[in-house]
Amino acid sequence: MQRIPEPELMVDPEQVRAYAEADFEVPHAHCAALLVDRLAPLRASGAALDLGCGAADITLRVARALPGWTFDGVDGSAPMIDFGRRVTAAAGLEGRVRLHELRLPAEALPESAYGLLFSNSLLHHLPAPEILWSAVRAAGAPGAQVFVMDLQRPESAAEVEALVRCYASEEPELLRRDFEASLFASYRAGEVREQLADAGLDRLCVEVVSDRHWIAWGDLAGEA
Repeated sequence: MQRIPEPELMVDPEQVRAYAEADFEVPHAHCAALLVDRLAPLRASGAALDLGCGAADITLRVARALPGWTFDGVDGSAPMIDFGRRVTAAAGLEGRVRLHELRLPAEALPESAYGLLFSNSLLHHLPAPEILWSAVRAAGAPGAQVFVMDLQRPESAAEVEALVRCYASEEPELLRRDFEASLFASYRAGEVREQLADAGLDRLCVEVVSDRHWIAWGDLAGEA
């Protein structure tokens, strides 16, 4: 099944609100748990960057799991950043989590040498995959830890329909359409391996971790 790109940014207020208030407990908890597990042992403290943080749900989950770290989250959607700042303040984490409206590729990220870089479901939204991998290389300190999770494109439209029915049948129609579009727009694990090789990031491992997700994880070259 050929990949069908989808819009890069989620900016419609209704769409943002539906996404931010949806129940992503299972996949988001899985993402945060996999990050901590695959990258263990992480340092007790450091600076981390969430690329495509959206409404900051995963940012906050990782921040709670790594209490010695500070976090920058970047996203190109102003409504998403606004929502994320509100939930960050409500969680009492604004002292360790800063969110920035910033669209990749950016002239400058908030910092230039992060010890941890992570991203969830950003890659399939970008007009070109090298935008994400270039940002990882530009913002990571030597030996930085990297964790990226995203959807995996199914083999057929029938499989897309089955996944939407399985995981989004109780969601609003808007979210069902978004999930379907994201499945069509996502990359397969083999395609991600090729992207990493082209970007000089083939130290990273690529692993399929569910019927709809893959992860790429590991460290950047250099002394940690």
